[in-house]
Amino acid sequence: MDNKRIGLLFMLLCIVLSISSCSDQTVEQSANQRKEVTFVAKLKQGDYWNTIRMGAEAAAKEFGANLNFIAPDLEEDTNRLHNMALQAIRSSVDAVVVAASDESSLQEITEQAGKQHITVITVDSEVESDTVKSVIGTNNYEAGKKAGMKLVELVGTSGKIAMMSFVEESHQADLREQGFLDALKLYPDVKVLETGYCQSDVKIAKQLTQQWLAKHGQVDGIVALNAAASVGVAEAIKQSGLAGKVKIVAFDNTPAELEFLQDGVLQATIVQNPFSIGYLGVKYAIEATRGMHVPKRVDTGFKVIDLANMFWSENQKLLFPFVK
Repeated sequence: MDNKRIGLLFMLLCIVLSISSCSDQTVEQSANQRKEVTFVAKLKQGDYWNTIRMGAEAAAKEFGANLNFIAPDLEEDTNRLHNMALQAIRSSVDAVVVAASDESSLQEITEQAGKQHITVITVDSEVESDTVKSVIGTNNYEAGKKAGMKLVELVGTSGKIAMMSFVEESHQADLREQGFLDALKLYPDVKVLETGYCQSDVKIAKQLTQQWLAKHGQVDGIVALNAAASVGVAEAIKQSGLAGKVKIVAFDNTPAELEFLQDGVLQATIVQNPFSIGYLGVKYAIEATRGMHVPKRVDTGFKVIDLANMFWSENQKLLFPFVK
């Protein structure tokens, strides 16, 4: 082979390697570029949603994304949440992580996002849409069922109880209520005297509980199905001088609830994992936009915490997610 032909082959080889290198760099740059993620939560304030936000921000920082965390002032303001999600999609983000008020409320929006090739992850509750890449959150039915079993354990197999829920017809609330009521089917002598909806407002939960006590004199137990409901019920029971006499099973682990637990006003609380919900929501949103496989459903779990186990080392990270 003459020198001219060798030189030509060498040039061709260099060109091929150069093209391959450029292609690899383009793919790598595309994969590593910062993604735009909007997280649409149900509520702007509250320890539960603040912890979800912390998890979301941690994932955005770790995996290289710009995060916009938005939410309405009131959980029952579903129209505001709907408009926020719609605005996020119209702003041409890479991914939307959304906590829907019910299964069908955001179905149209999520499908619209899919048509625009925007990744959709749902957290805390589900959306009926094939465009949703992953559903992340607590198994609310099982959590409600466990709360019912715990309350029966506390009050016995007969008694008068009440249920304080949060937003009527919220899918998340519906599942917890159904799980709770199904747990009680095995105990026909446990009667549910009252069911209330506090709109995730501590003051309303407190007022409703006071009305129940005025009406019935005393109930044997109350289940409160979210943090605001739990704090409101606990405040009413404490001020009525019935702490320990009325057994309360709560949800979540706000500082106020943990204090009520230590003081014996609450007997148990169902603790979720909101930090993981926020973290995995953003993590999988980013990974899905980069073409990576993400699980279709993630159960982030829950645990029944009472005074006997709240100080166990294995429960400290769950109760205090802010401390590493």
